[in-house]
Amino acid sequence: MCGIVAYIGPKDATTFLLEGLQRLEYRGYDSAGIAVAGKGGTLKVCKVKGRVADLAAAVPPRFKGVTGIGHTRWATHGEPSDANAHPHTDNTGRIAVVHNGIIENADELRARLLADGAVFTSETDTEVLGHLIAAHAVEGTELEDAVRAALAHVVGTYGIAVLDATQPDRIVVARNGSPIVLGIGEKEMFVASDVAALVRYTRQVVHLEDGELATVRADGFRTFTEDARTVTRQPSTVDWEIASYDTAGYEHFLLKEIHEQPSAVERTLSGRLDERFATAHLGGLNLDARELREIRRVKILGCGSAYYAGEMGAQLIEELARIPAHSEPASEFRYRNPVIEADTLYVAVSQSGETYDTLAAVQEIKRKGGRVLGVVNTVGSAIARECDGGIYLHAGPEISVASTKAFTSTVIAFALLALHFGRIHDLSPADGRRIVAGLKALPGQIREILAGEEEIAKLAAEYAGSAGMMFIGRVRGYPVAREGAQKLKEISYVHAEAYPASELKHGPLALISPELPTVALVPDDELLDKNLTTLGEIKARSGRVLAIGHRAPEAKLADHSILIPKSEPELDPLLLNIPLQLLAYHAAVALERDVDKPRNLAKSVTVE
Repeated sequence: MCGIVAYIGPKDATTFLLEGLQRLEYRGYDSAGIAVAGKGGTLKVCKVKGRVADLAAAVPPRFKGVTGIGHTRWATHGEPSDANAHPHTDNTGRIAVVHNGIIENADELRARLLADGAVFTSETDTEVLGHLIAAHAVEGTELEDAVRAALAHVVGTYGIAVLDATQPDRIVVARNGSPIVLGIGEKEMFVASDVAALVRYTRQVVHLEDGELATVRADGFRTFTEDARTVTRQPSTVDWEIASYDTAGYEHFLLKEIHEQPSAVERTLSGRLDERFATAHLGGLNLDARELREIRRVKILGCGSAYYAGEMGAQLIEELARIPAHSEPASEFRYRNPVIEADTLYVAVSQSGETYDTLAAVQEIKRKGGRVLGVVNTVGSAIARECDGGIYLHAGPEISVASTKAFTSTVIAFALLALHFGRIHDLSPADGRRIVAGLKALPGQIREILAGEEEIAKLAAEYAGSAGMMFIGRVRGYPVAREGAQKLKEISYVHAEAYPASELKHGPLALISPELPTVALVPDDELLDKNLTTLGEIKARSGRVLAIGHRAPEAKLADHSILIPKSEPELDPLLLNIPLQLLAYHAAVALERDVDKPRNLAKSVTVE
C-alpha cells in the first residue's frame, strides 16, 4: 500500500525514481509523483493521477537532479487526483514530503497551520507534514532537526522521506509503523518502502525501527531517534534475485507465482524435515521441548489470506498435536481487549511482515507479556523483528497483489509447526513418518495439478460469466473454500461466498439456483458421504456444481469435476487450494481484469 523511493548520489535521480516506483506498482496505488532538487535552491515536482507510465510521460525533458524522492499513493484522505498525489510541498516550494501511513491528528494540525497563514492545495493528511516541517525549518536549522521538531506534534503512523531544496546534499527519512529501508550503494544511497525497489541497485540494506530517523547522504547515512540519540544499524544482505521481479515470460506475475509453488514449497521445507526422528527442525522458534510442552493453546492472527492460512494451520495443530488452536483476524484482535494467557502461544502471520493490523496485534500481545512467533516471508520485516521467534517462509518475493505461493508456503510452515508440536506431544513415530512423506511428495503433486491448467482454464471461462459463486467445504475444507472465494472476488470481481457445507441447509440453500454455481470441495476422506449428500441437495434445486476432489462424483451430483492427487488427509487441503487459484486466475483473464493489480486493493496494507 503506497510506495516510497528516494535517491542521492552522482547519477540522475529521476531515472531511479521512475524505475523504483515501477517496481512498487504491485503494492497498489492510484497516483504517482516525484520531486527533484534543482539548481539554485529550487524543487522540480511532477505528479499525476494514474499509473507510473502516465507519470513518466508527464515528466518534462529537463527534469534532472542528483537528489530526489518519489511516491505511489493509495487514497485514504481525498480522492485520487493530481492535487492529492504526492510529493506535497509547503507554500514556498522549498520542502517536499512523501508519506505512507495516516496522520491521526491531521485536522487539528491543519487548523493550527491555517491560522498561521499556511495555504493548502490538497485534501490529504500528508500536506500537513510539509507545512509543519517548513514551519520549523527556520534559517540555519538542519533539515533533520526540523523534521524531528515537526514529528513531535504528529500522532499516527508514517514512513516519510523529506527533501529540502536549500539542503540538497541530504534526504531525511523517518519511520513509525510504516516501513523504510535504506539501500547502500557505491558513493550513492537509496531509500524505499520495500526492497523490491532496491535489489537492482544494491543488496546491502538497513531497516529502520519505529521511532527512528535517518539522514541519508551520497557517502552514507546516520540513524538516530526522535530525541536525537544516535543509534547504530548494521546492514543486512538481501538474498532475493532481480529475476524474481520479472514475469519470466508469463502473462502475469500471478500466473508465474502460481507455477512457482512447487519450488517455493521445496524452499520452505528445505533443511527442516527430520526423517530419522519423524519430526521437523524449527530452530527459529527459540523454544525448547520443555517450553513447548507447557503451551496449552495456540492463537493465530492474520489478515485476509493470512487469516485463512491460519485457519488451516489451526486445524493442523489440533489434529497432529492435539492442542486447542484458533485463528482470528488480527484487525479485530486488539480492539476487543484480549486476555493474554501465559500458556498460550500467539502466532502472527504476514507475507510482507509489515501488515499494520497484525503488527499492532503483536505489539499488544508483547505489551501484555505474551509470547509471539512470526510466520513471515520477508526477512528483516517489522513483524519478524518484533516477534520472539518464528518461521521464515523463503517463498521468494510475491509481486501480484493476490497471494498464492506465500499462502501455500504459510500452510506448509504450519504443517511443520504442527508436526514439531505433535512429536513433542503424542504423535506417534509412524504418524510422524506419514506426514514427513506427505510433505516431501507435495511439490511433485502440485506440479501434477498445474499440468492440468488447460482444462481448468476452460472451466473458468465457462463459469466466469456467473453473477456470483458459492464455495463450500467441510472441516478441513472450509478454510480452503474461504480462500477460494477470496481469490475469485479479489481478482475477477465476481461476488463469491464461502460456507461450511454443513451450514448450507441453515440459510444459504435459499440462494441456490441455476444462476449461482457452487464450487464444492469433496476430498476422499471420512466426510465424503456427507459431502456427496450436500451435492445432492444442491442438484435437487437445479444448482450447478463444480466438484474438486480425488474422484469425480456421479454425473447427477456434479456438472464438472477437477481431480487432484491424494495426499495425507491432513495435507489434502493444501492441494485442494491449487485448482481454486487457477480457477480464479483464468476467470479474471476471461473477464479482462487487471489481474496483478486488482482495483481498490494493495499488496502490503500498512494502514488501518
